[in-house]
Amino acid sequence: MARLVVTIVDYDAGNLKSVQRACQKVGISAAISGDPETIVNSDKVIFPGVGSAESAVGTLQARGLDEALKEFYQSGKPLLGICLGLQIALEHTEEGDKDCLGLVAGACERFEFSDRSFKVPHIGWNEVDIRQNHPMLKNIESGDEFYFVHSYYARLEVQGEVFGNTQYGNIRFSSIIGKDNFFATQFHLEKSGEIGLRLLSEFAGWAGGAC
Repeated sequence: MARLVVTIVDYDAGNLKSVQRACQKVGISAAISGDPETIVNSDKVIFPGVGSAESAVGTLQARGLDEALKEFYQSGKPLLGICLGLQIALEHTEEGDKDCLGLVAGACERFEFSDRSFKVPHIGWNEVDIRQNHPMLKNIESGDEFYFVHSYYARLEVQGEVFGNTQYGNIRFSSIIGKDNFFATQFHLEKSGEIGLRLLSEFAGWAGGAC
């Protein structure tokens, strides 16, 4: 039986090696590539990232990776988004007023608080409230904590595509989303210790889909 080809998308958005190391810890052999053809022909793709959505979208478009990711998603093969990968999968981001990939209906908005005790970016451990079942979440429970680093948060148009929410200040945002063969977390799996690895390990056997 041929080994699955798992690719981590390289678009100069950081933390790729840490994602690759996390994959190794759970038995996933993943290569890093910024080649559109490699992405399209992979069996599974991980789309991580940190930093500015505005510059990231520009880099994806300049390298043809935006179309490669759309084509991969349309193939029905499993696609995992992490942090910036979740945000860019939406239709639009307030950051730079940019249109994104449009895999999921929704947009990213910036955290704004009148209460100055809530800092932006949102950095640190926070709870996730699981909203519905998903094969990727079979070993995750409401109240489990994951590590976040972000200034923008997702608002989805279809609540049935929200699998987990998180509260920060007076804002309750979508921290786990999924649609068909796409699954994504706002938090960093690779920085969330054992609980993050537990979730990441499910990607090895996930065939795509919410059932």
